[in-house]
Amino acid sequence: MAVPLRILLADDHATVRHGLKLLIDRQADMEVVGEAADGDGVLRQAEALKPDIVVIDISMPGMNGLVATRALKRMQPDVSIVALTRHDDETYLEELLRAGASGYVLKQSASLEFMRAIRAVAAGGVYVDPAMTSRVADGLLARNPDVSLQPRSSISERESEVLRLVAVGHSNKEIAALLKISVKTVEVHKTNAMRKLGMTGRVDIVRYAVLQGWLYDT
Repeated sequence: MAVPLRILLADDHATVRHGLKLLIDRQADMEVVGEAADGDGVLRQAEALKPDIVVIDISMPGMNGLVATRALKRMQPDVSIVALTRHDDETYLEELLRAGASGYVLKQSASLEFMRAIRAVAAGGVYVDPAMTSRVADGLLARNPDVSLQPRSSISERESEVLRLVAVGHSNKEIAALLKISVKTVEVHKTNAMRKLGMTGRVDIVRYAVLQGWLYDT
């Protein structure tokens, strides 16, 4: 039997943490190993417990979830972070992705989306709440209108393949192994695809992946 995913919850509302714990502990493949009510607390708990996944709210007293996410990724680069928030503003999503979060789920969404996000990031992927899809795509198109008509027309099939694997969380080394090409070749395809599509970083790649529906292909 597989070892359950070890999850740390960080939210300043005890009732929210209690509800999440009940939901998670009903799953055979995951368990809650700790809870925190603020950013400082989640850093202490993460240091002591070494969880696989941290579920974190953005709005918390003291150190907020965004600052805590940056600190967590510095402390434990391998930890996966899912932001669970009421904020459906694209700016928060962008900043959390830049900080190193792999999942972004709205509290107002169905619990199914939360569970999908947990499993997606546990598998090394990225998950953005489908309720955010249209505004994420709009943000990409506003900044890069050239991709609006035929988004993939300017990049090759192999470049598209590499970009898709980057978007769902694979490293260059993993992509090289999956596609049976060198790491250097992966880097060239990634660089060329980003240049052709006017991308400058991870946030743009995730935006593009949302536009293509790549994050939700299961």
